[in-house]
Amino acid sequence: MAIEPGQKIPSVTIKQATSEGGSDVDPSVLFAGKKVVMFSLPGAFTPTCSQKHLPGYVAELDALRAKGVSLVACLSVNDWFVMQAWAREHDALDKIVMLADGAAAFSKALGIDADLSAIGMGVRARRGLFVIDDGVVTSVDLEAPGKFEVSGADACKVKLG
Repeated sequence: MAIEPGQKIPSVTIKQATSEGGSDVDPSVLFAGKKVVMFSLPGAFTPTCSQKHLPGYVAELDALRAKGVSLVACLSVNDWFVMQAWAREHDALDKIVMLADGAAAFSKALGIDADLSAIGMGVRARRGLFVIDDGVVTSVDLEAPGKFEVSGADACKVKLG
């Protein structure tokens, strides 16, 4: 079952991809004291993720900050090398916090893991949008399979008011 509003972000050590490399990060610590928008997606370099999801958040970063968001994070079940290369390609490196959940530990702890082995992708994160205030989830919007309606940057701006 997916994490719900009112629940705290679980403590799990994953990697954050930055221009400096990959470093250990615990999202529960990283998100403490901040208003965070985190979007999750099935994989770096996949079509919707590369054409719409990440680019939308890069384009709307200033608008989200103007709405009080202090940190925008992208979660994907990829290693930090892939997340770093993907962020570089989309001018997101060190702008969007790139959370590399290589073993799907954080995705599983959030209850948003999806087994896409039938299409050759293994375990991935479901596409979604999470608003988090001081480490507590205030809203969760998960996409239906194959959809991109509730988790993009435009939907996020509407949600934030």
